[in-house]
Amino acid sequence: MAQYEWTSTSADETMEFAERLGERLEEGDVCTLEGDLGAGKTTFTKGLGKGLGVKRTINSPTFTIIKEYQGRMPFYHMDVYRLEDSDEDLGFDEYFNGEGVCVVEWAHFIEEFLPEKRLAIQIAYKGDDERVISLDAHSDHFDQICKELAP
Repeated sequence: MAQYEWTSTSADETMEFAERLGERLEEGDVCTLEGDLGAGKTTFTKGLGKGLGVKRTINSPTFTIIKEYQGRMPFYHMDVYRLEDSDEDLGFDEYFNGEGVCVVEWAHFIEEFLPEKRLAIQIAYKGDDERVISLDAHSDHFDQICKELAP
């Protein structure tokens, strides 16, 4: 599928971009999120949540692995970093095939559990405050969303 790239010059821009994405997500959508520590994965997720209408404060679920929020539909925020050397399945299919939207940080650690149709997001440092956000659309649905987000 198609790949898209966008440059953010601040945390606010990253959140705004993610909010616009969140507004377009639908029930059953899965987004994977990769990037170095401090690259902005949680900032991006906060924007997604805002776009989904989540009112609660979103923070990293590092110690609980999965946090659930309610907006216009359920929003599942997963941080699977601690599952690096584990084959443990925490019922991912129930989340991925459920009635909400999932975002999975460090998704490469659970690659075998991920659905084929997903939006793979990579955040990379470009400078002090600049980030390059790469979107890899693994379905026509996500490809259409990416086209709508293009500047």
